[in-house]
Amino acid sequence: MRAKAQTMPLLGELELAVMDFLWKHGPGDVRQVHQAIGSRRRITSNTVQSALKRLHDKGLTEREKVSHAYIYRAACSRAAFHTRALGQVVGELSQGEADAVLAAFVDIAERAGAEQLERLEALVAARLNEPGAEP
Repeated sequence: MRAKAQTMPLLGELELAVMDFLWKHGPGDVRQVHQAIGSRRRITSNTVQSALKRLHDKGLTEREKVSHAYIYRAACSRAAFHTRALGQVVGELSQGEADAVLAAFVDIAERAGAEQLERLEALVAARLNEPGAEP
């Protein structure tokens, strides 16, 4: 991700859909993104173009001019985006209350189902077993 963005920018529904397209399908131009998500939403290609430009201005996409069109690509992976966004939210929420944030994660995992709670447990166990990990 470009150094331009200090905090994770807030994204609207369309911007998230555009990023999802870029993460799943790789680089694309306005026409390709519009075909995939714009026509289904009944929005114009100009609206998709505006969303791509906003994402670029926010540092979340990179673009390259090819002929008369820009080709956009995600500037970070989906995992990096989620990690950074979640880290920012947790940092803002915790403010010294780490136990409350951890309890919230456990509650969310539990609501998602027993499999997710077990997955969370496995992730914690794996992290604790990493060399140099503190108990």
